[in-house]
Amino acid sequence: MATATATEMQPAKRALGGRLKPWPYYVKRFFLYIIMLVLSAIFMVPLAWMLSTSLKTQGQVFANPPIWIPRPIMWQNYIEVLSVAPILRWLSNTFIVTVSATLGTLVSSSMVGFGFARLRFPGRGFLFGLLLATMMLPGIVTMIPTFILFKTINWLDTFLPLIVPSYFGGGAYNIFLVRQFYLTIPTDFDDAARIDGANNWTIWLRIMLPLNAPVLTAIGIFSFVGHWNEFMGPLIYLFSEEKKTLALGLRAFVDPYLASYHLNMAAAFYLTLPMIIIFFFGQRYFLKGVVMTGITGR
Repeated sequence: MATATATEMQPAKRALGGRLKPWPYYVKRFFLYIIMLVLSAIFMVPLAWMLSTSLKTQGQVFANPPIWIPRPIMWQNYIEVLSVAPILRWLSNTFIVTVSATLGTLVSSSMVGFGFARLRFPGRGFLFGLLLATMMLPGIVTMIPTFILFKTINWLDTFLPLIVPSYFGGGAYNIFLVRQFYLTIPTDFDDAARIDGANNWTIWLRIMLPLNAPVLTAIGIFSFVGHWNEFMGPLIYLFSEEKKTLALGLRAFVDPYLASYHLNMAAAFYLTLPMIIIFFFGQRYFLKGVVMTGITGR
């Protein structure tokens, strides 16, 4: 049987929509997927160990060889930990701080990014460069002055030091992401709105903000994860037991003398589960927002 020539193969390629590729391409893709699967399995080991330990009895925690599938499975550990520590109170406090701070970050970073991307004013380039320069300033440098400020205005042992700063710009990195995304949107939208009588506030709220959804989703995930897991801020500003967040409360909950590691892991799972859910449902928008922020940089 005669071997098909390259000319005779063209109709077949067109029938496959041009997706027919040489075999080295598929071999390369195969090995890439294998590497990604292996790396994913390695990165999942701590999470799998935490989940496994949270379902064990105390005697199975340090068993040798390790027990990955507990027998019996102790689902009651998640209920027991609620009775030995105020997990629900810590969860409520963490939710209040995280949602409030994330909302402030989204609103303020979007507004400031709009100003740097669309408005023309003297010193705009210098101010934007100065803003980016603050990213090189370690947080430890401003920790003591910030503490003195909040102490002076009697904000200690309240949620205000953890929430209010998010409403003043939302952070240099977030402003940079929003500005880069705004630069990908044609200025024709602004001009058309101004012809219809819209001012800057209307353009930002009615036109730019809805178009900004991908990058705001990415910033929202970053901000939510950062505030949900934050430990240093609550440690500095919160003193009373009823004001503790989950990250701070879990640190106080760990007792090396009791060694209740199965309960510790069950409590830690309450901290981890919202992160898994948020990223699972928002990863598509998260990746899209990060990628599109670098399309242009006028």
